Amino acid sequence: MVPVNYWAILVCGVASMVLGSIWYGPLFGKTWQQLMGWGSVSEEQKKAMMAKMNQSYILAFLGALAMAYILSHSLTFAQAYLKSEGTSAAFQTAFWNWLGFIAPVTLSTISWEGKSWKLWFLNNAYWLILLFIMGLILVNWK
Repeated sequence: MVPVNYWAILVCGVASMVLGSIWYGPLFGKTWQQLMGWGSVSEEQKKAMMAKMNQSYILAFLGALAMAYILSHSLTFAQAYLKSEGTSAAFQTAFWNWLGFIAPVTLSTISWEGKSWKLWFLNNAYWLILLFIMGLILVNWK
């Protein structure tokens, strides 16, 4: 059985919300909205989006918890297989999980949804950094 530190998982979920609010807020919020094509959103559409905001935050938090839980398993296996520990294990595991699971899946935003590469890079940089942060929390929480 893989040991799981549920407090660390919870902190990873909180870290996801903090990073997301900074990344898609003051750092790149306006750029992200432009790349999403939300520059011409009406007041009615904004109100409808705001009404769903709490649900969106809850779903994002639950998704972050699931991601951290699975990442903790990946880290355990990677540490045993790669014989690496600490920061090295966190970065390697985060990178390979990002490259294998997030980067390919999000390519559909370009091929099927017609979004730009700039948006893909902006979103994927967020996911990669989030995985690095989660990995660091998980390997350093004793």
